[in-house]
Amino acid sequence: QDAPVPELPGPDSPVPAVKLNGGRHVQGILRGFDPFMNLVIDECVEMAPGGQQNNIGMVVIRGNSIIMLEALERV
Repeated sequence: QDAPVPELPGPDSPVPAVKLNGGRHVQGILRGFDPFMNLVIDECVEMAPGGQQNNIGMVVIRGNSIIMLEALERV
């Protein structure tokens, strides 16, 4: 049985904000995703406590670690 495909904006879409388990928050440019909601985020920035921002480049985020995904611009 095929997994349902998540309804996410297409590649190079507006910048999503992603809340991860462990209290981490990241945002960047969505470059791709798969049916398990694994995400590829480019130009990723981690929003650290205290307002500090850490540039971490391109990352792959496993879908099971995502708590919330929010579009920061109208989709």
